[in-house]
Amino acid sequence: MGTYVVAGGTTGMGRGLALHFLRRGDRVTVVGSDPAKGRLVLDEAARMGAGDRAAFIQADLTSVAANVRVIEEVKARHDALDGLVLTAIRHFSRRVETPDGFEATFALYYVSRFLLSYGLTDLLERGENPMIVNICGVGITKGAIHWDDLSLERGYGSIQAMLQGGRATDLLGVAYAANHPDGRTRYLLHHPGFTDSGTGSLKQPTKTIIKLLAKLMGQPVEKSIQPIIELMDDPPGKGLLAYDRRTPVDPSLPTLDPENARRLYELTRHLLG
Repeated sequence: MGTYVVAGGTTGMGRGLALHFLRRGDRVTVVGSDPAKGRLVLDEAARMGAGDRAAFIQADLTSVAANVRVIEEVKARHDALDGLVLTAIRHFSRRVETPDGFEATFALYYVSRFLLSYGLTDLLERGENPMIVNICGVGITKGAIHWDDLSLERGYGSIQAMLQGGRATDLLGVAYAANHPDGRTRYLLHHPGFTDSGTGSLKQPTKTIIKLLAKLMGQPVEKSIQPIIELMDDPPGKGLLAYDRRTPVDPSLPTLDPENARRLYELTRHLLG
């Protein structure tokens, strides 16, 4: 029996992976911001006879304090983890600044994943075959880190913010692997492709457009999670793994530059105080 934490596990691919783990007999803690969606996951777990192996932690992961609380609650419940799945993301049509001073997309897509990755490493290192799975856009080279304006105060666009968060998440994986050269925990950056995983955080008319495109072109969650399950069950290597579905991503891409990864890591540590 494995033990997993799924951040963003109440919808989309996170929910799909959480239910997969529960079906095969694992313990799963799902983290999400919406208590009603959390209850639906717990109800589904109960229907499959896994109610005693499922837990929900309500948390707004744009908040540093909330991430720290999640880490503390997970440590109070478990002595070891076999996997941490990071999939929480939300669309912000206008610029939102968190109480910690971060732009909200950057806070959720990058800072939260940074905190959870490093904060739960000690539990993961005690797992049987531990892996951090970061569901992201690795392999995409559009977008950039705005080094002198991470919070996009001098010009905000929702796509710009998403792309910056994605490029930061790429560098998170590179830095994590470099910081743990002798660690047992693998770090998987995984691009699942266009997936019909819901449009809950989108505003109209974007919501209707994306929903239509997803139905026409997006693959179902059940199909998108299969390559991740395969990579978790039979990892092809150690340290950093970067995949676009089942295809390895070229590690020499400029978006995976080790020097930029180190720079962002040090900058993040400074910003977190």
